[in-house]
Amino acid sequence: MSEAYFVYILHCDDGSYYTGYTRDLTSRLERHRKGHGARYTRMRKPKTIVYFEKLRTRKAAMKRERQIKALTHDKKLELAENAKH
Repeated sequence: MSEAYFVYILHCDDGSYYTGYTRDLTSRLERHRKGHGARYTRMRKPKTIVYFEKLRTRKAAMKRERQIKALTHDKKLELAENAKH
């Protein structure tokens, strides 16, 4: 296995959440903050990563990203509040 992948949830200035996946959480957050991430975060200004999971493969990360994106705002908030990171 090469490097791990991370699925993450960002909390944005407008109270919304953005979910994505990456190999490097720190650099990905910085890219979002500089406006080089997703269009969604360029408009909503990400504040911080509130949740992440480490996964072994890109395929697993993509699958988990889709699952999290399908959650309600309240369920994403619950994930963030219960995070042990």
